[in-house]
Amino acid sequence: MSRLDTLQEALGATLGERAKKTERALGELTVTVAAADYLEAATLLRDSPELAFEQLIDLCGVDYSSFRDEPWEGPRYCVVIHLLSLTHNWRVRLKVFCADDDVPQIASLTEVWSAANWYEREAFDLFGIVFDGHVDLRRILTDYGFIGHPFRKDFPVSGTVEMRYDPEQKRVIYQPVTIEPREIVPRVIREENYGGMH
Repeated sequence: MSRLDTLQEALGATLGERAKKTERALGELTVTVAAADYLEAATLLRDSPELAFEQLIDLCGVDYSSFRDEPWEGPRYCVVIHLLSLTHNWRVRLKVFCADDDVPQIASLTEVWSAANWYEREAFDLFGIVFDGHVDLRRILTDYGFIGHPFRKDFPVSGTVEMRYDPEQKRVIYQPVTIEPREIVPRVIREENYGGMH
């Protein structure tokens, strides 16, 4: 039995029915749980001696609309976390989809792993995912007055506002974007003619 088999068996035994789906690809395991089971599943992954995922090493949001340039059936927003067990030297990816596309909300994991704090703030800032129970959920990368969530697939590529220094007012001001949207077509360089050499 391989280490991955052992991990998969331990995950199944610990999470039981909470594991809605388990995928195995490229030597990694991905477990998907329902939003209602997310906090409990995370706590079990940390506290179970058979798993002992002491460390959260990453948390990010995903917008599945037009996933792989194809129509997507199912919830739009997903939170993905990567966990590491120092005790057993193995990793797992945990996925959870937010139930509501209009107001994506999921439980905060800051009480389980304090490292989730800034990751959750980033997912809130860039995707608009609300982490219920987070003690300081505010933007972390965009400016204070920023409107929208720039990693959502429907966010305009050029944004909606720009800032510049106004010498008359002697301060930074915000104004609507003045950049004209344009289509950029890459120039194809053929090696045999590159640089004028024949």
